[in-house]
Amino acid sequence: MLNDTELAANLKAKARELGFELVGITPAVTPLGVSALKEWLERGFAGEMHYIERRLDAYANPSRVLVGVKSIVILATNYRTVEPPPVDATSGRVARYAWGGGDYHDLLRERMQPLTALLHEARPQARTRMVVDTAPLLERDFARMAGLGWFGKNTMLIHRRAGSWLLLSAILTDISLPPDAPHETSHCGTCTRCLDACPTDAFVEPFVLDATRCISYLTIELRGTSIPEPLRDGMGEWVFGCDVCQEVCPWNRKSPLSNDPAFLPQSGLDRLELPSLFALSEAEFQQRFSGTPLERSGRVGLLQNAAIRLGNSNDPAALPPLRIGLNDPSPIVREAVLWAITKIESTESPTS
Repeated sequence: MLNDTELAANLKAKARELGFELVGITPAVTPLGVSALKEWLERGFAGEMHYIERRLDAYANPSRVLVGVKSIVILATNYRTVEPPPVDATSGRVARYAWGGGDYHDLLRERMQPLTALLHEARPQARTRMVVDTAPLLERDFARMAGLGWFGKNTMLIHRRAGSWLLLSAILTDISLPPDAPHETSHCGTCTRCLDACPTDAFVEPFVLDATRCISYLTIELRGTSIPEPLRDGMGEWVFGCDVCQEVCPWNRKSPLSNDPAFLPQSGLDRLELPSLFALSEAEFQQRFSGTPLERSGRVGLLQNAAIRLGNSNDPAALPPLRIGLNDPSPIVREAVLWAITKIESTESPTS
């Protein structure tokens, strides 16, 4: 029978074999970030993400996710594949993690299954739970505690070799596994490139993000309401998510490229063509985007994002598809389309 140290070593070796870029183990204790999370919520930076506040007590106690939990295995998956293609006046940028077309939640759960199987084989009475974003677990805090990196000023977890193009997932278990040493130092120094580059000034100070100004929040999480006009110009070419603060980070210059087929661009998702979106019914939207990350924005959200991006192009070539959107059933889409048309028509056409 394997002892705990041997089991942990086998688990890490298996994780690397399965394609996880990083793996570490930490005790299931109250994370230090809980107090910062509470303050962040009190400052109103969560916007419409009310589920975070509702689950605040659970974030402080991993046993609310798995009763009797003793150890947490933190895994990081590299999703940096190829460089983003240029966009033209009628296309928009999509965050890299969504290029593969599949739901990374399902992908990572599937990849973690052999690890939970290994744990159950070694300890038949063990209890485990896999987590990918959806449970009240501060994965980033536990990743630092497991030695996987430090928090950048853009709030991302950064690893000296792997950078920050990482998706975090976790396995909670009631087995007591030997922990790794936490990452105690920061290596951002005086660099403020991520803060300075944010197009919507979403960082109120180093290490603090006002999500209500973040392009990722605006294009994905904000539901049932119009994106505030003062933030629209800053959204630039983005229609789903944003990678700006990671693209400028020096630690990502030499971060490894992944050839993982799950994150290679599929179906043109690395550069989304926008004109055809305005002709999509709800059923057609679901047919095209169901099972992809872009489904999360919903039809109304994605069309609002598309309209704003076309408006930001200031190019008359974007007017024909926008005019289709003037008859959209959603008032949110119609308002964004009218804003975009007005913006383009009031701007002098670029010379050829």
